[in-house]
Amino acid sequence: MSSPHTNETADVSPDVPGEVPAVGADSPFRQQHVRRDEAPQFVLPLVVRIEKAEPPARTDALETAARAVLVLLSDERSHGEGEWAGAVRDWQDARIRKVVRRARGAEWRKAEALPGVTVHGGSSQVRVFPPVPLDGWPKELAKLQVSGTDLDDPGPVPPAGSGLPVLWLNPDLGMSAGKAMAQAGHGAQLAWWELTPAERTAWRDSGFALAVRTAPRERWAELGGSGLPVVRDAGFTEIAPGSCTVVADHPALRARLDGTA
Repeated sequence: MSSPHTNETADVSPDVPGEVPAVGADSPFRQQHVRRDEAPQFVLPLVVRIEKAEPPARTDALETAARAVLVLLSDERSHGEGEWAGAVRDWQDARIRKVVRRARGAEWRKAEALPGVTVHGGSSQVRVFPPVPLDGWPKELAKLQVSGTDLDDPGPVPPAGSGLPVLWLNPDLGMSAGKAMAQAGHGAQLAWWELTPAERTAWRDSGFALAVRTAPRERWAELGGSGLPVVRDAGFTEIAPGSCTVVADHPALRARLDGTA
């Protein structure tokens, strides 16, 4: 297994579907200044639809954002000679950043007209776009707000289903929904990189079934030291640099750790 990583940035994803890159000392999820800092910086835009009358539930939005990242990574347009492949390579050669913005009404319709994929959850819609230069957002997305993504769950969130990959959030960090959506996307991406081609295919065939849950405080230390992929925040927004935000608990990865794979 790889060592812990840091946030708002990540490691090179495979150009060829099925190739599994190692997440090593030059991971863009680390705090240290490395060669990735010298590369042109790109960002993965995610836009969540938040209508005033019917905002999505928080947990559903987090899960949908995580699935949206996986949909982008697995899309054939992101690999080989695909139309998004160059942008995805450039993004992953630098610090991997994800930014979540909100849209409603006409803003959402304009966002949907741009190249990307809309992923639907139970109550949420998240559109993911191919990476763009840090200072080169399309005007339709650049004017969207980052703030205002505070969402609530209408009731208690049930336990994650048995056998599901779970992205565990740090119980001691108070993150806005937008921040947590980006962090859940980081966690899903780290898990994706660690999987074999067959494991990736199985996850994709399930519709990228997963759960996002806040970890019980009594389990957080154990999760963080388990060897599962860990996201550590770069500290650009909201929380202190180096904060551990997410542990990606995929059954296939846990089976390897437990020696049952």
